[in-house]
Amino acid sequence: MREQIERVLPRVEKPARYLGNEWNAVHKDHDGLVTIGLAFPDVYEVAMSHLGLQILYHIANKRMDAVAERVFAPWIDMEAEMRRAGLPLFALESGKPVRDFDLLGFTLQYEMSYTNILNMLELAGIPLLASERTAEHPLVMAGGPCAYNPEPLADFLDFVVLGEAEESLEEVIQVCKGCKAAGASRKETLEALSRIAGVYVPAFYQVAYQDDGCIAAVEATQGAPASVRKRVVDFLKPEYYPTSPVVPYMGTVHDRLMLEIFRGCTRGCRFCQAGMIYRPVRERTREELLGLAQEALKASGHNEVSLMSLSTMDYSDLENLLGELLDKIGCEGVSVSLPSLRADSFSVELAKQVHAGKRSGLTLAPEAGSQRLRDVINKQVTEDDFLAAINGAQEAGWQSVKLYFMIGLPTENWDDIEGIYDLARKAVWPRARGSNEKKAMKVTVSTSSFVPKPWTPFQWDPQDSMHDLEKKQRHLRDLLYRERNITYKYHDADLSFLEAVFARGDRRLGTVLLRAHELGCKFDGWSEHFSYGRWMQAFADCETDPTFYANRERSRAEIMPWDHLSPGLEKDFLWKERELALAGAITPDCRLDHCPVCGACQHLPAQTRLAKE
Repeated sequence: MREQIERVLPRVEKPARYLGNEWNAVHKDHDGLVTIGLAFPDVYEVAMSHLGLQILYHIANKRMDAVAERVFAPWIDMEAEMRRAGLPLFALESGKPVRDFDLLGFTLQYEMSYTNILNMLELAGIPLLASERTAEHPLVMAGGPCAYNPEPLADFLDFVVLGEAEESLEEVIQVCKGCKAAGASRKETLEALSRIAGVYVPAFYQVAYQDDGCIAAVEATQGAPASVRKRVVDFLKPEYYPTSPVVPYMGTVHDRLMLEIFRGCTRGCRFCQAGMIYRPVRERTREELLGLAQEALKASGHNEVSLMSLSTMDYSDLENLLGELLDKIGCEGVSVSLPSLRADSFSVELAKQVHAGKRSGLTLAPEAGSQRLRDVINKQVTEDDFLAAINGAQEAGWQSVKLYFMIGLPTENWDDIEGIYDLARKAVWPRARGSNEKKAMKVTVSTSSFVPKPWTPFQWDPQDSMHDLEKKQRHLRDLLYRERNITYKYHDADLSFLEAVFARGDRRLGTVLLRAHELGCKFDGWSEHFSYGRWMQAFADCETDPTFYANRERSRAEIMPWDHLSPGLEKDFLWKERELALAGAITPDCRLDHCPVCGACQHLPAQTRLAKE
């Protein structure tokens, strides 16, 4: 089949996406091994920027009894060529059809990639519905942040792995190996997998609904647990990190070495799902990070190291880590980057140290335009902090700054919207106009629309209607377009609406997904391919009201579609945080203050671990 693939590559735009022979790619003979297709439902350059994929690839391929290969969504031109030539979806390393693998695992990073999953299954020749698959087909699994509510995909997935998969993937491989040797049926294999902590088999759960459309009950069957709790690793062991990452031949979204310095976040931003579901915080030691960086750089040839985490500036030993990294690798022409900065002078001072000689742009995320609303969302940064950071950046030589905000946040009013305008204007001149003869800063304001996510304090809150979101966008645009030094960008409200539908949806949305796929929906996260009209037709054809999921406030007593899938958090904690939000009260970071008893450290086999106590 490799020859057939190579014949079509001269006719596609970026053939390097499909070669599979990059530096550090792993090639194994499949005979006698458990074969795993690690599938990312987007194009190569997006998929290869995902560190989680490289970690799973590394862990599976370390084993002598397994092989993992990469499977990505072919771009439109390649898909057309594949269909024309009768080529099924293939794994990059071997070129073998993924329908012949034992496991096909999808990463669920974004709700608007769900139609790509269905399209990839169709291209592979695998029945879309899990109920129609036989022993001849791979088991289709999924994991990632959207796995905390995989219910819209329940009809299409055989099983889901909740949480961190460093250890659970090895257990899945072991069970599949044993079941394969014993000649176990598909159902018997799924029953064995459901006994692994953190594994959820949707077919083993029956959902009943009330007359008003809300969930009445979720009942476990086949001996499955009533509730599935995420897997978590207590220590980020060095052996988990891929020190020989696959190095692409072409540019990717993040074309650099990604060094995960810690996992988790306890800042407690109430809109942020990642900050809730990845708890507790576990930091790698400075010595370990230095060793991993040097080893991975030698094996990859990258010339930039990006310090990855949810909030890099919160790493407890950051100043020492940066100093030693720059000393050890800076002399070799390798740079260090900080992907996220807090809006304070400390962050800017460190950024100045890291970006010596380079002042292309700075990114800060105030999130809301007023202090009142920042307190509601628990974004513990003041306007003074923010302006001091921009002033420090300007003095250090930065000439532009990007500011990220959300619109449609709970309790938001027009004063909050106009506060975005006021803050952006102040960012142009962080000190008095003409002070020290400084030039004005170039400011880019970017707004996204609030999407209520599962397992956050705002999971009960509705999303603003598209009409209201678009009205706020127009008002802000009219204000900002008057300013010569400010550029305004915003995310389309219709896409955010659909994201909210599937973020808070239940398994009845499976019929809508199937219909959208039949209508040609795919690459919905790409504006040139997204079709709101086709999606609305799919909802109409399935007699489903999408506003029931996105725009409806939910009561405390309502059973959520994801209540039986736990990241270890207490639901009472989330509700209390919602009440504090409505009162405009903040909850301090538990690393610096008292424990709010969120449940993570109480219920999970992991504790907060800092590199510098």
